[in-house]
Amino acid sequence: NLGSPKQLQEILYDQQQLPVRKKTPKGQPSTAENVLQELADDGYELPQIIMQYRSLSKLKSTYTDKLPQQVNQQTGRVHTSYHQAVTATGRLSSSDPNLQNIPIRTETGRKIREAFVAGKGSKILAADYSQIELRIMAHLSGDKSLLTAFAEGEDIHRHTASEIFGVEPENVTGDQRRSAKAINFGLIYGMSAHGLSKQLGIERHQAAKYMETYFERYPGVRKYMDNTREQAKKDGYVETIFGRRLYLPEINSSNGLRRQYAERTAINAPMQGSAADIIKRAMISIHDWLLEADTGIRMIMQVHDELVFEVPDDQLDLAKTEIEQFMIQAADLEVPLEVGIGVGDNWEQAH
Repeated sequence: NLGSPKQLQEILYDQQQLPVRKKTPKGQPSTAENVLQELADDGYELPQIIMQYRSLSKLKSTYTDKLPQQVNQQTGRVHTSYHQAVTATGRLSSSDPNLQNIPIRTETGRKIREAFVAGKGSKILAADYSQIELRIMAHLSGDKSLLTAFAEGEDIHRHTASEIFGVEPENVTGDQRRSAKAINFGLIYGMSAHGLSKQLGIERHQAAKYMETYFERYPGVRKYMDNTREQAKKDGYVETIFGRRLYLPEINSSNGLRRQYAERTAINAPMQGSAADIIKRAMISIHDWLLEADTGIRMIMQVHDELVFEVPDDQLDLAKTEIEQFMIQAADLEVPLEVGIGVGDNWEQAH
């Protein structure tokens, strides 16, 4: 038992003499997760142990303890519930159990996915849209450099790293590519220079310089973001590619924080919302095909940009071909949609 925040404060800051990075509103040293993570990243051992404990404790309480209790006694399977009108962007959400937040970034978390296995004589097939929000950004912004990179099948993060760091694509280092990936995804979520600096572990002025270079290389993206903010302030909503409206009641708020959050949402919502529309269109087409084809293939999960199927062994080749085509044809964008497909005995192997 790691005790209360007060006990943690005493252990960390009084006994261990760790530096105080942030304080609570009452002036006490913070034990919030982001603070402990920062200390852990700086090499302090006890915060690392606490973070590891919290992670394992959450996995145990949320999954390994609960999932066995949620197995349906008649089918011997776990059945989630999907909700159409919960998220602001229109993505499906999942509950009882929530299958959309099972962790994949840690080895321990990925072991949870190994518990989701195919029935006898079948395999799990996972089909995932590759970088769909960045492709939608290229489509919406019409930026020539982004459109060309996707049309030519380039590694978009390597391409961006090449542009930002001024090196040839073949000379981009792993660290440069990771930084470019953070920039690519950070900007479509409206990340500030301060947020980017924290994520990359660099000075704020350096992060601001990276962002400025990005917008110089991709001027269409900056123009799209500026125009979208202005249009949202005027209309009070933004739209997906297919015309579905996403309302932003705080876009003209006198509260600066709320207004800034709404502005970030205005930029990202058309991308997330369009991605949600596209995968739903794909699901409908695949569902209609499965009803007609009588293949024994079953669509069993949707997790953000991924569809998961249970496929009889003798239908795998057909499933790969047809599912990929239905997903690619779900939208006609200025850049090609790309789908990655994996197959395995369990969900982790297929991912």
